[in-house]
Amino acid sequence: MSGFTVIALGQFVSMLGTGMTRFAITIYAWQVTGEATALALVGFFAFGPTVLLSPIAGAIVDRANRKLVMMLSDLAAGLMTLAILGLYLTGELQIWHLYVTGALSGAFESFQFPAYSAAVTTMLPKEQYARANGMISLVESASGVISPILAGVLIGALGIGGILTIDVITFCVALLALLVVFIPQPERTEAGRLGQGSLWSESGYGFKYILQRPCLLGLQLVFFGINFTSTFTWVLLAPMILARTGNQEVVLGSVQSMLGIGGVAGALLLSAWGGPRRRIHGVLLGMAFSSLFGAGLLGLGRGLLLWSAGAFFDAFFVPFINGSNQAIWQSKVAPDVQGRVFAVRRLIAQITAPLALLLAGPLADRVFEPAMQPGGALAGPLGWLVGNAPGSGMSLILLATGVLGVAVGLVGYLIPRVRNVETLLPDHDAPRPAEAALAAAG
Repeated sequence: MSGFTVIALGQFVSMLGTGMTRFAITIYAWQVTGEATALALVGFFAFGPTVLLSPIAGAIVDRANRKLVMMLSDLAAGLMTLAILGLYLTGELQIWHLYVTGALSGAFESFQFPAYSAAVTTMLPKEQYARANGMISLVESASGVISPILAGVLIGALGIGGILTIDVITFCVALLALLVVFIPQPERTEAGRLGQGSLWSESGYGFKYILQRPCLLGLQLVFFGINFTSTFTWVLLAPMILARTGNQEVVLGSVQSMLGIGGVAGALLLSAWGGPRRRIHGVLLGMAFSSLFGAGLLGLGRGLLLWSAGAFFDAFFVPFINGSNQAIWQSKVAPDVQGRVFAVRRLIAQITAPLALLLAGPLADRVFEPAMQPGGALAGPLGWLVGNAPGSGMSLILLATGVLGVAVGLVGYLIPRVRNVETLLPDHDAPRPAEAALAAAG
């Protein structure tokens, strides 16, 4: 675990800087436009290429040295931050610059998920997958606790330029951590040999692999649904709080820090416990509980107390969802094809998120916010639930997506292929019938 821990610490430092930059850019975009649509478009242009380019990125990850791919993707993201810093310091930064740099950064980020996920498989025995994924969640969540607080404190003294400079330095730390750690390449398996071909055919191999395994496809279709609902919460939380509080950055930073604290608590529990024996329970119940106690409370809240509670529970169950799901996939898919398969897995699960990002801003600015203001179409029947102040429309959207998220998690239990994925599909290293017969014969 020592090499993996070094990488995790490097990523913690890097995510700390990235989180501070994200906070600063959110404040900048809201101050310039005052619209949720602008914040949603920043997320769309950053996230869209990450999802759409995943199949090609996964094929390249399986072909190339995974350590090198990880380093280059981190370097590219750092260069985009450096570009934003240069534009800001020269007074040339505009909203559309954030779209362009976000898209380029997202394109390179498409390599990170398959490369890092596959690296875990080659560095650790499968008994440690759940704990390792818990550690990754801990790193993400811990940075989420600290980065909003630091950004909120430092932005007044250092400005956005100072925050961006810190981010560039943290990328260098992550690169150094990768440089000093040995990451073994996977041995070739039968699945890997069958998947060999041109870059185009290897990019499509992940689709073929998953379609031939309905259990895995069904599992990702559950994520297909939950990522659509949860994206609304992610993109509308900041503008909702800023609108309801009159742009109080401290309140926003406090709520975002509670997201991190909840994630840390969940990740610590997962790392120590290892998760439920049947990991599918961590996935489906985690989705239901996160939506009910997370987005539900965030939508109902009108002040710091309920927002903080909702943020905590929204993030607390995420390590169980992602860690349990990751452990299932890492145990079922052969290591030398995980880059391709995991990339397509991500595409299937997250293709709905860009759509939600495009819908969230206009629905908030043009439909639900006007409808919830005094005299609006929904103000009378639903005003008692979320109020009629600025931000009430976005609160109603969060509440609705929380209800839908609960439904998605519970529907997963009604599908046998999803509910029984761990028993219906053998592990990638399980002996084949002929091998098992030979072993039994001595």
